Amino acid sequence: RLLWRWLRARPSSMARNSKRSDSDSESSDSASSASSVEQKESARESERKNTKKRGRENGGDEAASAKKPKPDTGASTRITKAEENAIAASRGGGVYIPPFKLKRMQQQITDKKTKAFQRIHWDALRKSINGLINKVNTANIKMIVPELFNENVVRGRGLLVRAAMKAQMASPNFTHVYAALIAVVNTKMPEIGELCLKRVVMQFRRAYRRNDKLICLACTKFLAHLFNQGVAHELLVLQLTHLLLEKPTDDSVEVAVDFVKECGLALKDASAKGMHVIMERFRTILHEGEIDKRVQYMIEGLFAVRKTNFADYPSIVEELDLVEEDDQIPHDSVTLSGKHDVQRTLDIFKFDPQFEENEKQYDEIRREIMPESSDDEDESDDDGPDESESSDEEGGGADMATEEGGMKILDLTEAETINLRRKIYLAIMSSLSFEEIVHKLLKMCHKPGLEGELCNMLIECCSQERTYIKTYGEVGQRLCMLQDIYIECFDESFAHQYATIHRYETNKLRNIAKFFAHILQHDAFDWNVMSYIHLNEVDTTSSSRIFIKILFQELSELMGLAKLKSRCDDPLYVEAFANLFPTDNPKNTRFAINFFTSIGLGGLTDGLRQHLKNLPKRIMMQQQDISDSDSDSSSDSESDSDSSSDSDSDSDSDSDSSSDSDSSDSDSSDSDSSDSDSSDSDSSDSDSSSSSSSSSDSD
Repeated sequence: RLLWRWLRARPSSMARNSKRSDSDSESSDSASSASSVEQKESARESERKNTKKRGRENGGDEAASAKKPKPDTGASTRITKAEENAIAASRGGGVYIPPFKLKRMQQQITDKKTKAFQRIHWDALRKSINGLINKVNTANIKMIVPELFNENVVRGRGLLVRAAMKAQMASPNFTHVYAALIAVVNTKMPEIGELCLKRVVMQFRRAYRRNDKLICLACTKFLAHLFNQGVAHELLVLQLTHLLLEKPTDDSVEVAVDFVKECGLALKDASAKGMHVIMERFRTILHEGEIDKRVQYMIEGLFAVRKTNFADYPSIVEELDLVEEDDQIPHDSVTLSGKHDVQRTLDIFKFDPQFEENEKQYDEIRREIMPESSDDEDESDDDGPDESESSDEEGGGADMATEEGGMKILDLTEAETINLRRKIYLAIMSSLSFEEIVHKLLKMCHKPGLEGELCNMLIECCSQERTYIKTYGEVGQRLCMLQDIYIECFDESFAHQYATIHRYETNKLRNIAKFFAHILQHDAFDWNVMSYIHLNEVDTTSSSRIFIKILFQELSELMGLAKLKSRCDDPLYVEAFANLFPTDNPKNTRFAINFFTSIGLGGLTDGLRQHLKNLPKRIMMQQQDISDSDSDSSSDSESDSDSSSDSDSDSDSDSDSSSDSDSSDSDSSDSDSSDSDSSDSDSSDSDSSSSSSSSSDSD
């Protein structure tokens, strides 16, 4: 029973315990939910309090700002909304902004010390440098270089080098142009040339490790032309070829062949032994035959190029030879194996607290580099837009005076002269007769001082023709007959052309000689121009002798030999033809006779032949005159001595009178006997002896 009661009582106790546990859990859940609700409410209240405090503080700040003006921070880098808009516009975001609107937004920033202004200036510098690099070529590089120095290339040297490398990578055919541009900048600022060389070397090393053949070809071509321009040292070239040929593969040998073709001529002059070692290494690779047939053919082509002395691969094109050898600054510190700092931070914009001072320093540097262009630029800034536009239309750089200072702008680009020469050429080519040409030329050259350029251009156009055209001679004749100033100009042109005649080809010589022969034949200008010609073996060259030959043959055809000879013998032009028909030296006389005889004009040398024939007689007569003068001087001295002796004998005349009479009688008898002896003698020798004896007796 007790057990049964206990068993009956057990489930009720378990039920009560379960009820208790359920109530406890419910109470704990309710407590936890209550605590969470309380926490949320407290958090909400704290947030409300914080928002109220913030509102009060903001309201107080706004009121204070409304009551008090904000102080001017000056060099503060805080950007306003207008500045943010201008910066966004200058960066060229996704939205297109018209240029006028962009310029207006950029003009809103006037403080140069702000970060926004410097950012705008940096973007403008980047665009300007990129534009100049993209439009440079062989024809306009001389004009691009001054424009490039007008920009602050010290601040944007990283931009300049990056733009040049990107442009060269995009168009390898213009590598020689970019290398020439870097070489010119390197002469004035060697740091830029060194930076460019370091970046190209590092780019080649990265491409070589990645087996990127295209980038390797572009980098080696750039390095080759930098070496040709004197920016890279020969040691870098030798290291590069050693790296490519040490473990030859098809790609490395191909890159090496292209590299040696580009810089082989300059390397041969700089290091002949190094070039020989490189070519022997190529020969060894070719004999081993471990590379592809295509690459073997490339090596054979390299040997063929070397045999022609790299005729198809000149080191420097004539138009790009802008740097003198003494001004070149090669960077021997840049090697292939060294660690180089490429200064990537130069490509990124940085705020400069001393922006204005640095800009002034670069202006001074620019004036030192280009003093004339900087002065012209300052003066052009002072001029109005109308004046600049009119000067550009007229030829961009004529001499003109400013209104304020009255200073004269000198045009050293000779743009006006080039335009005049072009107009003269077009006028000559577009005319039907020489009268029309003369009319156009006189109308064109109305300003004084242009006559000499007109004469030179007329002679140059005549020399460029395949055969001589009579129209040019008629134009020169008519100009000389119309105005005397052209006579002086053609006189100066004749002297200049004869002095530089060795520079012309035979065809140009013929045309120039026939041009002047036509003018001389019509007596359009003075024959005294012949005084510029000295016909002898020392003062003439092969070109000058050809010129004289064609000139006189043409004159002989136009005038006739007889008339030409009479002109040469004219007393008015004796001095003019004195050097052409020399009589000062027999050697020069014989040379002139032989020259004119060989060209078929021996009739002009009759006077020279007669002079040479009579030369010995003249020499003998001169010697006889000299001897006669010597004998006269000796006789005069003897007569003086006799007169002195006679004066001494006069004192003793009285004492010796008888003796003198006796001596005279004896002398007369002796003379009679000598005369009889002389008459009996038969030969001339005895006569001479008797005469001598009689003379001695009489004495």
